Amino acid sequence: MATAKRGGGMSEQRRHRLRLEISREASRLFWEQGVDRTSGDQIAEAVGLSTRTIWRHFRSKESCAEPIVTQGVEWEMRTLRDWPAHLSLEERFSTEARRFRTEASAVELADNGLAVRMIRLADTEPALRTAWLMACDQVEREMTAIIAKRLGLPATDLDVRLHAAAASAALRVINEEIGAALLDGADPAQFADAPERVAHAVRRATGGAVGDPVAT
Repeated sequence: MATAKRGGGMSEQRRHRLRLEISREASRLFWEQGVDRTSGDQIAEAVGLSTRTIWRHFRSKESCAEPIVTQGVEWEMRTLRDWPAHLSLEERFSTEARRFRTEASAVELADNGLAVRMIRLADTEPALRTAWLMACDQVEREMTAIIAKRLGLPATDLDVRLHAAAASAALRVINEEIGAALLDGADPAQFADAPERVAHAVRRATGGAVGDPVAT
């Protein structure tokens, strides 16, 4: 059970939920009316909070998109964090993709849709591009730990760091490419093999060093 911080502050779990709720409304407004035409006051009104509360949780209106953008890669990172040693990357992603399609809540699906929109909007909005690249940086840091464990090497190993940088870049490019195609009206059925595409991209980016089952 989460406990509140000393001095009556909110718990980290509650803070995360509130930031995500703010991010949902901000992202919706950014997509519907543009970043320039969206104010902190409008975001606050949409969430039902004071503008002062918004600024307690975010440094700028554009940074309000960060939690939703991060949600856009959370499924992939969760899949990799719990990647069993005896499974290939293709097997892992395919299995978890099927699970997600059957178990994901309406909120999770909506969040993914918003993340795709914010990543696309980042093409023309430098401040939102910063939010996306910050999420990608976090992915690279996590990938370093995941790959190090997978290969039985320290996280400071140069090859581990290079593989993590390449793998995270592959994930970024695939997310951008698929998201843009879907928003441009592509048939979602074209991307039924998206999990396999992700796995293949990581394999290629790491020269085959990441993707195979490993001995335990």
